Amino acid sequence: MAKQETESAAAVIDAVCAPDWTEILRQMILVRRFEEATEREFRRGKIGGYLHVYIGQEAVASGIISALRKGDILFTGYRDHAHALMLGSDPGRVMAELFGKSTGISKGKGGSMHLFDVEHGFYGGYGIVGGHLTLATGAAYALRYQGTDRITVCYFGDGAMNIGPFHEAMNMAGLWGHEGMAPIIFIIENNGYAMGTSVERHSALTDLAARVRAYDIPSEKVDGQDVFAVRGVAERVIRQVRENGTPYCIEAVTYRFSGHGAADILQPYRSKEEVEQHKHRDPIVILRNRLSELCGLKDDDVKRMEDAAAEEVARALKFAEESPQPEADELYRDVVAE
Repeated sequence: MAKQETESAAAVIDAVCAPDWTEILRQMILVRRFEEATEREFRRGKIGGYLHVYIGQEAVASGIISALRKGDILFTGYRDHAHALMLGSDPGRVMAELFGKSTGISKGKGGSMHLFDVEHGFYGGYGIVGGHLTLATGAAYALRYQGTDRITVCYFGDGAMNIGPFHEAMNMAGLWGHEGMAPIIFIIENNGYAMGTSVERHSALTDLAARVRAYDIPSEKVDGQDVFAVRGVAERVIRQVRENGTPYCIEAVTYRFSGHGAADILQPYRSKEEVEQHKHRDPIVILRNRLSELCGLKDDDVKRMEDAAAEEVARALKFAEESPQPEADELYRDVVAE
């Protein structure tokens, strides 16, 4: 028995210490530094429109995206920088989009809330709260109608569950799922607040995953601060959805360390003590400590990742600064299909 336990423990350590976990940590650090830079640039007046950063929620994106296959597609709301970067979008082009430059990923016309990169399977950040849920559900149907085993992932926040398109999308996904025609995973990024309104104040049923089950869609909760937990659920659910063409919902309980948006500085709806308490469960620190404990990750290894992320972000900022503004006639391109 002792030998079996030893072998099992060794297998766990081997899985945790696989190279892709180090890559996930590198990506999470890059996203954190990128987002910190965007907040600074917003306050310098370099980024127009509005800005929503992902600081504190990195494990929710990385745990799911790292388990996807090339060809799968993803939709999300306006807090979208992390998803684009983790899918492989170029940081320079993402930053240039935030700066409104012609080299941006949406040619400078979308800004922070409307990133788009089909080449990497990113079918958009969307500024209209919950408006993308119906689009993602239809896209999932289309993928299965075409006879592929590709899947769709759709991220949305707890606040998006209170609008009409949420119910429409869940109902259609549930119906199409009966026929194996809805290969979609809905990810509720439950960070506790719909802008400044807590879940307890905006949802009569605070078990958000249970709300989705009303549409005959199975769902479960996961600790959104622990990337190991998120990845574990993701691998199982992705395999199931890909095989059966049935929808599934994951409620990732997470927390944003920054305000709702870059202008949300005072944050009167929550105390500083609450934020500091949640920072004790920083997803990057949790992953770093686990890799240090089980795999011998050294401080020097992490410093190299930090330095590399800082350099990459600096290059992205330089690219964005030096890129040209869009030409005036760009305003009329890609608006109406020819």
